[in-house]
Amino acid sequence: MMRYKEEKEAKKEAFRKYLESSGAVDALTKVLVSLYEQNDKPSSALEFIQQKLSCPSISEYEKLQAQFSDLQIRYNDLLAAHHSTCKEKGMRLGTDK
Repeated sequence: MMRYKEEKEAKKEAFRKYLESSGAVDALTKVLVSLYEQNDKPSSALEFIQQKLSCPSISEYEKLQAQFSDLQIRYNDLLAAHHSTCKEKGMRLGTDK
């Protein structure tokens, strides 16, 4: 039983060191201090933290995903049109000048 606790503590310590060395602890500490120092607390602490860490909110992420999908479709359409035009004009793709 004692060995299990020691292994668990060693894993916790290794993870703590990892978070410290990667800068995660400092970044989270700065954000939490910033939240603490807010006179008017935001309605959503999670959104405040996400904004401070430059993470899009879930709705912003979904909006960006939709935009990406639309742009991917548009790109594929334009690429197909380009290939068709090149084929019509007898051009070899990638070598037209």
